[in-house]
Amino acid sequence: MLKQSLQQRLLQKLSPQQIQFIKLLQVPTVALDARIKEELEENPALEDISLADMNEPQDDYPDKDPDDINSDDSKEDYDEFNVDDYLQDDNVNDYGSKYDNNDDDDDKKEMPLVVAHTFYENLQSQLDLLILEDTDYLIAQQIIGSLDDDGYLRRQIASLIDDLAFSQNINATENEVEEVLKKIQNFEPAGIGARNLQECLLIQLKKKDESETVTMAILIVQDYLDEFTKKHYDKLEKILNITGTQLRNAVNEILKLNPKPGNSGSSDVKQLQIIPDFHIANNNGFLMLTLNSKNAPELKVSRSYQEMFQHYDKSADKDKKLKEAVQFVKQKLDSAKWFIDAIKQRQQTLLKTMNAIMQYQYDYFLNEGNEKYLRPMILKDIADTIDMDISTVSRVANSKYVQTEFGTFLLKSFFSEAIQMEGGEEVSNKEVKKILEECIGNETKRNPLADEKLTEILKEKGYNIARRTVAKYREQMGIPVARLRKEL
Repeated sequence: MLKQSLQQRLLQKLSPQQIQFIKLLQVPTVALDARIKEELEENPALEDISLADMNEPQDDYPDKDPDDINSDDSKEDYDEFNVDDYLQDDNVNDYGSKYDNNDDDDDKKEMPLVVAHTFYENLQSQLDLLILEDTDYLIAQQIIGSLDDDGYLRRQIASLIDDLAFSQNINATENEVEEVLKKIQNFEPAGIGARNLQECLLIQLKKKDESETVTMAILIVQDYLDEFTKKHYDKLEKILNITGTQLRNAVNEILKLNPKPGNSGSSDVKQLQIIPDFHIANNNGFLMLTLNSKNAPELKVSRSYQEMFQHYDKSADKDKKLKEAVQFVKQKLDSAKWFIDAIKQRQQTLLKTMNAIMQYQYDYFLNEGNEKYLRPMILKDIADTIDMDISTVSRVANSKYVQTEFGTFLLKSFFSEAIQMEGGEEVSNKEVKKILEECIGNETKRNPLADEKLTEILKEKGYNIARRTVAKYREQMGIPVARLRKEL
């Protein structure tokens, strides 16, 4: 038999306004403009003051008292609609006036256009110089179109044959495709069309003038590539019965080769444009924090929609269609107000968080990024300072940049764990990483420093950390183990 029961539970849910604020908070400045344009297109009740007609009446001027407008009109509430909520000009953006938000990015600058051939255009131009049968030409085009961005052909020959049959109606054999591929592998840059790293290096070596060193390099790549990549140089000397000098010359010849020939052209590389969200300037020992003006758009609620809502308030006839229309207007007005409020809250949160970070790392910014002055700082430290949740600070730190006089940095880079010195004081682990980087940079490459030796050096300097911690920091910096750093 089905039993029914009543339960009481406490559930925590986010309101639509909170969700909208969270999404806007984690959006970087470079993407905020697109997000605002999207909202302007979707909501006709939202307007951008900078794009508004300059001939509009006095609503665009913040000095005008909104209470003076229609002050003689009687206002009544119908169906829980309050016209006063939408007839206030405080929606006009004045929340950025307290800060110097002038940004150099606002200046119109002429950008030079780089005219260059792409990687595939370069290969196509070389293909056009060859004298080929029509079928071979189409096969070559199919191969070029199948190359990855790094210049490798990772698609199987059998798959290329199928592609040719379906797209070009060409019944090609494996030998025919292989022959055309060999012609493409003679193109520049050397190594194009290789199916793996070994073939790529061999193609480049075989294009070099024949010599004892090149011959030895070809032998190593062809038969002992695994020993070479793992830097078992002693083993190679014994197997090949050569001297250290001969091995060194062959290894240097291999190291000159390009493992990714397709990335040689800079025109194909997409540059990531970083627009800083904050600016910190050192004014005679006093730090000045400003927010990028792109974070303070001039938005307001549409006056026409406000007047439409006011007209309903005065109307005595309220039929069903009119109520549906005004319900739509109210929805758009609410959405516009929520979006403007979210933008305001976003700006205030950004400034509050960045100001707390700047104050916490004041000496670091004053001393032009000297990592000795970087204090250990975690998300909780800033969250407690500004009385906000750790997740809020994390959303700001993970996607926002600050421009200083010594560079542009992701806010996340200012956070670090604490390392306790022998004297008891705490320092940032970034300081330890800096010392590790210097030690490894100054080591003898014939005999690189192992993790145990690096641990001893740090302990001599007063940093009492374990070997596994040194290994963890080394891996975080992308530095390989001592054996792989060895050079002849």
